[in-house]
Amino acid sequence: MRNLKHTRNVFVGASFVAILGALAVGQAVLDTTAEAQAASAVQAPRFEVDPLWPKPLPNHWILGQTIGVWVDADDHIWIVHRSSSTLDEQEKGLELNNAECCAGAPPVLEFDQAGNLLRRWGGPGQGYEWPDGNHGIYIDHKGFVWIGGNGPNDSHVLKFTKDGRFVMQVGKKGVRRRTGAGAGKEEGQVAGFVGNSNDPENFGRVAKIYVDAQANEAYLADGYLNKRVAVIDADTGKLKRYWGAYGNRPDDTPLPAYNPAGPPNQQFRNPVHCADLSTDRMLYVCDRAHDRLQVFTPEGRFVKEAFFLRNTKASGTVWDVAFSKDPQQRFIYIPDGMNNRVHVVDRQSLQLLTSFGDGGRQPGQFYGVHSIATDRAGNIYTTETWEGKRLQKFVFKGLGPVSGPNQGVVWPSTASAK
Repeated sequence: MRNLKHTRNVFVGASFVAILGALAVGQAVLDTTAEAQAASAVQAPRFEVDPLWPKPLPNHWILGQTIGVWVDADDHIWIVHRSSSTLDEQEKGLELNNAECCAGAPPVLEFDQAGNLLRRWGGPGQGYEWPDGNHGIYIDHKGFVWIGGNGPNDSHVLKFTKDGRFVMQVGKKGVRRRTGAGAGKEEGQVAGFVGNSNDPENFGRVAKIYVDAQANEAYLADGYLNKRVAVIDADTGKLKRYWGAYGNRPDDTPLPAYNPAGPPNQQFRNPVHCADLSTDRMLYVCDRAHDRLQVFTPEGRFVKEAFFLRNTKASGTVWDVAFSKDPQQRFIYIPDGMNNRVHVVDRQSLQLLTSFGDGGRQPGQFYGVHSIATDRAGNIYTTETWEGKRLQKFVFKGLGPVSGPNQGVVWPSTASAK
């Protein structure tokens, strides 16, 4: 009996050891599989929204359609917005009824890294024509602030000091208007105006400006009425060169309705929405409503292109570009105001790696995400047009495997919030 009991104990013990061994082997297999899956997963920059940035504005101020953002050499964040002209009447009680709330903030705002408002200015003044619809902001290597004119009647760009002192206007307001035509009322309206993408002195509703410090040249995404990239001397404003899609001579003939399944159009479609230069001197141009990004040399020689969510149509997917802050600028960030996401793209292959964001009004969601910029730490700043009327910050959390094609709202994790 004693021997039987001993044998049974040995058997149970051996079985228990065998089970533990099997579990260990199984866990090791799972760990190895997980490690292999993580290693094979797409590696891309990861972000979390900062729901407390920026700090509230003073003076009961609120933002209108917010259509430009840039980060300067001091890591200060600048935006331009359309202020009271795009506020609904129920939003601007202070202006209409002397109520406690609210009023449109000045068009140009500068924030520090903590989200404090530092400077505010903008609007009509002596010696220049303030745009009917400003669009895009850039702070160049000499500390000058550039703003595009984008209203239906705008055919010019402006240059100021950081304190808002006027420096230069390039182009004249109103030159695109047809004789006897009234002013347009909507952002995309072109009735009553005619483009001239071969005009050597004026523009056609500029969307964005980028200044190349090496050559002291300003690249204009020109734009909502014209269909070209225009390059001017950043000191004198003199036009140096320009081109259309694929480096072709631009043609303002109206294009047929966009057919995603058809052959690519050989001209840009309005709007040409960005023209930004990378550190290896490739120019990335947003052909927004064609859902495509085209790449050129600074001289205008076409290099390559890519399409993103090509069946989106309407206002398109390629609204702006910003580059990651590693020395190679491995990644491009593309805000997509129709699908309300930010796309993360491999810069060399132009392959879409992942996206983040969703439609909505909460932090990390978007309503018309429009413009984008990065600071030295790799954080992303976005603005929103239409009814979004907002500036948001997304904190860079390093490289890692991404969870899927669209990550949704990148809300702070519990660990990050502590």
